[in-house]
Amino acid sequence: MAEGNFTVTPWEVKGKVDYDKLIVQFGTQKITPELKEEIRRAVGGELHVMLRRDIFFSHRDLDLVLKDWMTGKGFFLYTGRAPSLGMHVGHMIPFLFTSWLQRQFKVNVYIEITDDEKFMRNQDYTLEQTRQWAYDNILDIIAAGFDPDRTFIFQDTEYIRNMYPIAVKIAKKLTFSEVRATFGLDVSSNIGIIFYPALQIAPTMFEKRRCLIPAGIDQDPYWRLQRDIAESLGYYKAAQIHSKFMPPLTGPEGKMSSSIPESAIYLVDDPKTVERKVMKYAFSGGQPTIELQRKLGANLEIDVPYQWLYYFFEEDDSEIKRIEAEYGSGKMLTGEIKQILVERINKFLEVHRQRREEAKDLVKVFKYEGKLASQMWEKIHE
Repeated sequence: MAEGNFTVTPWEVKGKVDYDKLIVQFGTQKITPELKEEIRRAVGGELHVMLRRDIFFSHRDLDLVLKDWMTGKGFFLYTGRAPSLGMHVGHMIPFLFTSWLQRQFKVNVYIEITDDEKFMRNQDYTLEQTRQWAYDNILDIIAAGFDPDRTFIFQDTEYIRNMYPIAVKIAKKLTFSEVRATFGLDVSSNIGIIFYPALQIAPTMFEKRRCLIPAGIDQDPYWRLQRDIAESLGYYKAAQIHSKFMPPLTGPEGKMSSSIPESAIYLVDDPKTVERKVMKYAFSGGQPTIELQRKLGANLEIDVPYQWLYYFFEEDDSEIKRIEAEYGSGKMLTGEIKQILVERINKFLEVHRQRREEAKDLVKVFKYEGKLASQMWEKIHE
């Protein structure tokens, strides 16, 4: 959807996104302080940093999910990933948050790896490439800390036999005009992309309980379609909790892109590469001279190093307030906040690399052999 000077679709984010406008345009609800307090009481402890700071800012039926959980009905989580040659730190947002939700509520998680959609939507990619990228991306996803007994990670091209019965029921409920209008398709779109929404909707019906989907708000069009047809098939309308977009290193507009190396920090970047990228490319809201910075301070709304720290690289609220006060007042210089970000990113990536290496022994568990995975391979949806 294009609105004002920004564009948000499942495949493109451009401009400075006005999230309040998106809530109105998409017909979602803002996550209020009252709703956050309900979540805090439910988990019996501190909220995730991305909830505290409104990185996850919008929802549909999150209140009903909490009600289901409190009354013993339960719910399940679903998110996914279109595989790419390399994942960057922004890609981890839904997985880190979903992993936290799973730990707090002890619920099942289904993670769809859409190697088929990635292949069909990009003329330059082969299916062999997208399937290989799927394996590499799964290692990064497992490193987010999911419970192997309660998590099923599946590739569409492998799991299609089990998905197909429910997918064709979904497809029969969707018209070409609806899908075309929702995703901007036309007569030149290949027929795989036309059918694909049925496959992305299918996991919302893997259980006869309400599904909660943590994802970027750009994925919302799929769930609007799901909500139109779910009850007619005997399932709940999917609930969502939407995240903002982590800005690219190069500026406060749009979102990071794997295809633009200078805009992103990849999960495989070594410490020297991280330092070089941050120092060279990270867009600054600081003043052009030390004298002006000391006098006027930085514009935090456009400063990417501050924004990245705020998103999740600095989880300590008192520390982020200190940085905000000192950098915003001019006491802290641009080079100093960039160095803080370099240290935090490298600390995060060091832990991630270790967990990613350990994940190599767990891929079969999450995909085929774990408790939930085994159940899903035995089950054919009717």
